[in-house]
Amino acid sequence: QVELVEFGGGSAQAGGSLNLSCTASGHAYSGNCMGWFRQAPGKEREAVALAYAAGDTFYSDLVSGRFTISQDNAKNTVFLQMNNLEPEDTAVYYCAADWAVLKKRVPVCSLSASDYNKWGQGTQVTVLS
Repeated sequence: QVELVEFGGGSAQAGGSLNLSCTASGHAYSGNCMGWFRQAPGKEREAVALAYAAGDTFYSDLVSGRFTISQDNAKNTVFLQMNNLEPEDTAVYYCAADWAVLKKRVPVCSLSASDYNKWGQGTQVTVLS
């Protein structure tokens, strides 16, 4: 059994910062991809930042340069440092984990939420304009 537990979230003024963390518990390895998706009302769940165990990272163009994902593989923990927050960042943020998919025989973290089987409980991030 694997559970993902998120910590963080809350509200911040535009230009402010928030930090999220997600830890996988249980005996089974959660997968070599861990990261963050977000979902705003009326919108699909979208990839924000993902980290591959080997060190590769992905950032949405909407957050690149402002958010930083980091991980502690030994503790199955992933962090999201969110700086220079914008009102458009307002959403419920979900931690996700699963195994990488193969793309031309190369393991990569999927950008599709439907490919992830393990999810955190979600945490609200609200950025005030």
